Amino acid sequence: MNTKQDATRRQPGSLRWLVTGLLCTAGLVLGAPAAQAATVTLWDTGASLTGVGMPQSRTGWQAVPTELFAFEASPAKAASDPGYWGREYSFRGDAVVENQSLLAVFSKARGGVEIYAKEGAPGRPIAQVMPLTSNPGPSATMRRVAIVRNAGDEVVLSVTYAGAGESATFAFSRSEIVELKPTGKLTGLRLLSPLQYGILPGFVGDDLIYSPAAYPEAKSIALPSDNLFVGLQPGGDRMLVVTWPKGRQQVQLGLGGAPDQRRIESLELQGDGQSFFLASLAAPGIWHREELKAGFLEKDVTLAWKRPFPAKWKTQLSEAGVRTSYAFRQTKGTVWRGVPGSYDFPAWFEGETAMLRLGKKVPPKGDALIYFLEARETPTSVVTPVDILKATLGRPMSEAILDPAGRQLRTHHKRGGDSVHRACTCGYTEAIEAVFKAGEETGKKQFIADAVDDMIYFVRCHLERIADYRSFAENLAKQLRAKALAAPELKAYLENLEQIVQQIPQECEVQKENMKSLDHAADLAKQTLALTLKSDPDNLKTYAALLKAWRGMGGAQDYVLAKCHTVTRQLFQDAGYGCAELPKAVAVAEEIRARCRQILRNPDGYEIWADY
Repeated sequence: MNTKQDATRRQPGSLRWLVTGLLCTAGLVLGAPAAQAATVTLWDTGASLTGVGMPQSRTGWQAVPTELFAFEASPAKAASDPGYWGREYSFRGDAVVENQSLLAVFSKARGGVEIYAKEGAPGRPIAQVMPLTSNPGPSATMRRVAIVRNAGDEVVLSVTYAGAGESATFAFSRSEIVELKPTGKLTGLRLLSPLQYGILPGFVGDDLIYSPAAYPEAKSIALPSDNLFVGLQPGGDRMLVVTWPKGRQQVQLGLGGAPDQRRIESLELQGDGQSFFLASLAAPGIWHREELKAGFLEKDVTLAWKRPFPAKWKTQLSEAGVRTSYAFRQTKGTVWRGVPGSYDFPAWFEGETAMLRLGKKVPPKGDALIYFLEARETPTSVVTPVDILKATLGRPMSEAILDPAGRQLRTHHKRGGDSVHRACTCGYTEAIEAVFKAGEETGKKQFIADAVDDMIYFVRCHLERIADYRSFAENLAKQLRAKALAAPELKAYLENLEQIVQQIPQECEVQKENMKSLDHAADLAKQTLALTLKSDPDNLKTYAALLKAWRGMGGAQDYVLAKCHTVTRQLFQDAGYGCAELPKAVAVAEEIRARCRQILRNPDGYEIWADY
């Protein structure tokens, strides 16, 4: 890493970030992970704004005083007279709220709250917030904007829409947070913001990446309500982060554009009476799309894109026909996987430059999106989507979503650092083989006994984990069949998922003879230990045959365990993608994905890598 360049990044102000939060529950103002403005100013534009975009001229604008007594000839006298109390302010033009990082226009002409950035790319729209009214069109227009509070450090406005009984309350603090509460009959929001891709992160399991081009005819698609959504805006320099607490929310993406220029146009959020939060993060190169060309095969490919700052940058590639998440490594290297075997790890950095190496096991196929969600040696000036999640939902709820405990690998090391460090049948048998080659099997009898005992523990862990997957698959398959009978309109969707999950017991049956059993492992252990009772020139030859048996059994178990994990990840993905154009399947998709997430928790190292 270029330490001089990295040091420059860590200087305050070297990377400017905009964080804007939209909260949908009144009375709750959270601190955002960005610099706070000294004051919040409420403006009356004097006349309705007619131009498009962030206002450039402020001619006729007037700051609304925190106390309306200021309009009287004798403010102090008016303040002491109850006859003046309770006066309401009437906006002659549009209401505008401004702090250090954003400017929000309550546009009567367009009926929405238009939020613009003042940092990063000044004047660029972040989002337009519209009500999800029962009757779209005229009922979405603003009938009235009233001041609830104007205190210098906080501005609260109440908006009444033309739809009967539909209203909302917006609250702005000195931070970059906007608080919104739908009131009356208003149940949700529509966030208008052009996006090229949408990401539904899966911290245990793979992210769902929504490309509008995959849905050429759809006007909208439904998403599982997984509490966090990241949208990638055109240009590669801005991403939107939307979070919401657990509940019965409904989330849809509105799609549009010509067939060759499809885009996400809106995010529709049905709130279930709870909050939604929106954050806008901006930096050059904050995300990148790379076309994976056939010419990339078996080559180290240097990308034109460079990471703008250290973080846990990631991408998705195809391994064994399944979308698989890869976090960029700091150096080039290899990896061994239970299903495909050994191959060059496909994504790493050389300094700040991104590198790819794709081959037959991870082929160049489609596009690769490069983005980040979490920090990794990230400067404190940089805000991540996970930071937004924690700031808006709080630590207890965000930890339930991030599940740091569930992302820890389970151990198959019985004695920790006291045992053979390469804990697998290959590692243990290799260590034991070295003793036999040196002719020291009788003198190191205890070492061999301990290694064999550790190996039995490793085999037991594998078989128990495989049994867990098999039980998961059998129970879920039964549930899917029952749901298909109860909901015929979802039959095709559910049958496809059942075919996927059935691969687990099928693979177990195919490999049953090769995986053997604990009794077989115990017999191998007995034969191995018997060779330590006396020195014999044939011990090495006899052990070589046992080594082959140990490794054959362990290798089959490694493969089946990795296959179970891969199949479950595919099920986790297909359940989410499959409900996109089938809104009635969303609840089922959420249930299936929750069950997948539970079995995927605490994977073994033979299932997936440690930084998954």
